Amino acid sequence: MAVRVKICGITRPKDAQIAVAAGADAIGLVFYPGSRRYVNIELASEIVEGLCPLVLLVGLFVDQSPAEIEQVCQAVPLNLLQFHGKESVTDCERYSLPYIKAIGVARGVDMVGIASTYTSARAILLDKFDTEAHGGTGQSFDWSQSPCLTLPVILAGGLTAENVESGIKTVKPSAVDVSSGVESAPGIKDAEKVKRFIEVAKSVV
Repeated sequence: MAVRVKICGITRPKDAQIAVAAGADAIGLVFYPGSRRYVNIELASEIVEGLCPLVLLVGLFVDQSPAEIEQVCQAVPLNLLQFHGKESVTDCERYSLPYIKAIGVARGVDMVGIASTYTSARAILLDKFDTEAHGGTGQSFDWSQSPCLTLPVILAGGLTAENVESGIKTVKPSAVDVSSGVESAPGIKDAEKVKRFIEVAKSVV
C-alpha cells in the first residue's frame, strides 16, 4: 500500500486545491502564531471551503491554551489535531478529535520512551529536533536513528521529491509530511513541486 501524503503549512486556498488535485491525503493548517505559515480562523475557513470531504484536515498547535484550540475546532472542520510542543497526554486527549504527537529526533532523546506515553495518539510524527522551531525548518534528521515504534509513524523534516523515496525505504512510515520541500517561499506552495512530491512518494513500493 502506498504511503499517505500530507501537505502541511497551507496558507492559500489555491494551494489546498492544488494539493488535493495532485492526490494529497491530508492538508495541514498551522494555527501556531509563531510560525511563518500561521493561518487564523478566517483564512483557514477560506482554505477548507469546498475541499473534498475525503481529504483529512489537520490543525497544528504548539503549547496553546485549551480555549484557543477549542475556538479553532468549533470554527474549522478539522479531522485531526497535531501537537508539536510539550503537551502532556492529558492535554492532547481533552478534545473530541483524534491527535498526532510530534517528537523531535536527536541523539540522546528517548524517542521510544516518549512515544510510549502517547498510546492514545493516532500516530507519532518524527521530525528533526530544533530548540526554536516546531517543524517547517527544511532540515532532515538521520533516518537511521528512527526508532521502532508500535504506533504508526509519520516521517517529516526536510523531505523533498528528491529524497522522499529514500526516507520511505529507510523509515518505512505510514505517511510522509512535507512543507518547505514543496515551496517557493515560506507558506507559498509550488504546484510542480507538490505534484512531483506526491507522485514520487506514492510510487514507492
